[in-house]
Amino acid sequence: MGNLRGFQRFSLFWTITALAVIGWMLLAVGLVAPARAQEPVATLVIHVQDVSPKGGILRLGLYDEARYPDDDATPVASADVKAEMGGNVITLTNVPPGVYAIETFQDINSNNKMDTSWFGFPLEPFGFSRDVQPHLSKPRFSAVKFEVMPGVNMQTLHLQNSISLIAAK
Repeated sequence: MGNLRGFQRFSLFWTITALAVIGWMLLAVGLVAPARAQEPVATLVIHVQDVSPKGGILRLGLYDEARYPDDDATPVASADVKAEMGGNVITLTNVPPGVYAIETFQDINSNNKMDTSWFGFPLEPFGFSRDVQPHLSKPRFSAVKFEVMPGVNMQTLHLQNSISLIAAK
């Protein structure tokens, strides 16, 4: 019987030690988790003006510099909303602060792509941050970039079309 009591004390010691270690680990996780939750985030409110009365879907993508050059890249954040004549307001939440560019187009026929002529000119309204007008190709990131700071940020852009590009020349 004497050995059994010693084993019970030994077992009780290790059980209490294991519970204490688990408790400390849970406390450490509890202290780290709120720190992650407090990382700064931003809300980006985008006013898209000059939306065509032809309807369709307004498709918008927010890109960082690494993803911007690739037309098939996945945006950092995106939204597809019903195009409202005149303008739409799109709100992107939980955006990490940083430097970004916006690309948008009004998918009038809702076929999930920007329709172009055989020359490559857009057939549907489009826009870029800072209202940059492209010249025969997509504008460089340096021309369309803007900074998103923690908190609420606002951007306004106006949709353009191929005719507006020709008229601007």
